[in-house]
Amino acid sequence: MTYYVYMLKSQSGKSITYVGYTKNIKERLILHNSGKGAKFTRGRTWKLIYKEIFKSKNKAISRESYIKKNRTLRNKIKKKYI
Repeated sequence: MTYYVYMLKSQSGKSITYVGYTKNIKERLILHNSGKGAKFTRGRTWKLIYKEIFKSKNKAISRESYIKKNRTLRNKIKKKYI
């Protein structure tokens, strides 16, 4: 099974990002943009700016956690892919 770790950027004026993991990245983005995704993402329009592919759920969760905690890496990804 394939899992994705992804980063979204808010389409509003502020540079807000969200990091998550999923099995189906297209479906998950639709959920985020329709207000049915994570609580944090509700009320905003999101754009996918980064994704990584993993074969293991545990590796995807671990990488998601690492990116969320590492602000330097998160900012580097944001600058590179915007």
